[in-house]
Amino acid sequence: MQEAPRKVSLTGIKPTGEPHLGNLVGAIRPALELAERYDAMYFIADYHALTTIRDPDLLRHYSRSVAATWIAAGLDTDRVTMYRQSEVPETFELAWALSCVSAKGLMNRAHAYKAARDKNAEAGKADLDSGINMGLYNYPVLMAADILLMDADVVPVGKDQAQHVEYAADIAGSFNHLFGRGYKLKIPELVLPEAQAGKTLPGLDGRKMSKSYANTIPLFVKESQLKKLVRRIATDSTPVEAPKDPDASHAFQIFEQFATEAEAAAVRKRLEAGGMGWGELKDRLFEVLNELLTPLRARYDELMEPDSELDALLAAGAERARARARVVLSNVRTAVGID
Repeated sequence: MQEAPRKVSLTGIKPTGEPHLGNLVGAIRPALELAERYDAMYFIADYHALTTIRDPDLLRHYSRSVAATWIAAGLDTDRVTMYRQSEVPETFELAWALSCVSAKGLMNRAHAYKAARDKNAEAGKADLDSGINMGLYNYPVLMAADILLMDADVVPVGKDQAQHVEYAADIAGSFNHLFGRGYKLKIPELVLPEAQAGKTLPGLDGRKMSKSYANTIPLFVKESQLKKLVRRIATDSTPVEAPKDPDASHAFQIFEQFATEAEAAAVRKRLEAGGMGWGELKDRLFEVLNELLTPLRARYDELMEPDSELDALLAAGAERARARARVVLSNVRTAVGID
C-alpha cells in the first residue's frame, strides 16, 4: 500500500540582518524540527526585504548569509527545498491576481501598516501615511502569493507573523469564492512552533534578543568577540557566595537553551545554593556556545565564499519550487480567463 504524500510546510526567511542566537532558538531550530514531519520548503524573502533595505550590496550579502546560516545549522538541501523568492517569478504574477481579489479594508488592518501610521500619529505628522511605501502596504498580498503558489498545507510562524497566514487564508477564500468553479487555491493552516510559544531568548541587556535593540549575540562572530559579548550580558551585584535565582538570570536563561539537561541542572543547583558567581556562569556559557558554534561557523564561512556551492544549491531549489509554481499559476490563469 502506497504511503500518502506528506503535507507541505513553507517557511519564509526575511534577509534583513546578521543571524543571532535568538534566531537559532526562535526560528531555525523549530523550523528544522518541522522538516521531520513535512515536505519542507524554505525561501529567502529578498523582495520582501526591499521595503526597508536600500543598499543592493547589503541585500545580496544578507540573502546569501541567511541561506548559509540555515544550511550550516543543519538544513539538508537534499531533503528539503530552499530557494530565493526572486528566482520564482511566478510569485509576482500571482501576487497581482490576488491583489485584484483582496479588499483594501483588509490591507488597512495589517499590523505593520497600522504600526507605521501610529508611529506617524505619535510624531504629530498630519499625513499618517508619510514615509509609508506601497511595498509595506502590499506586503500581505505578496506573502499570500508566496504561500499559495507553493500549495502549502501549513506555515510555521511566530505569533507576530500569524496575521500573514490568516490573510493568505482570507485571500485564498476570496479567490475561491469568485473563481472556484475553475480552480480552488489551497487554504493554508497556521502552525506555531512550541519554541516560539514559550519564553524568548534574552539579549545582552535583558530585553528580547533583537536586531532592533542592538542587543544580539551574532552566530558567527570570531571566538574572541563571542567571549566579549557574553561578558557583556547584564547581571546584578549579588555576591559570589549568595544564593541566586537562575530563572531571573539572563545569562542562565541563555545557558539552559544550549547546555545539556544535566549541565543546566548542575549549574542551577550551584546558583541556588550559592558559591557560583556571574563571572563563572558566563565562562561556562561561553564554553558551551563556542563548542556549538565553532563547526557551524566553519561551515558558514565556507558557504559564504564567492565560489562556494551555495548559489548552485539555491538555484537547484528554485527549479524544484518553480515546478510547483507553474502548476498552480497555470490553474489560476485558466480559472480567471487568462490562458
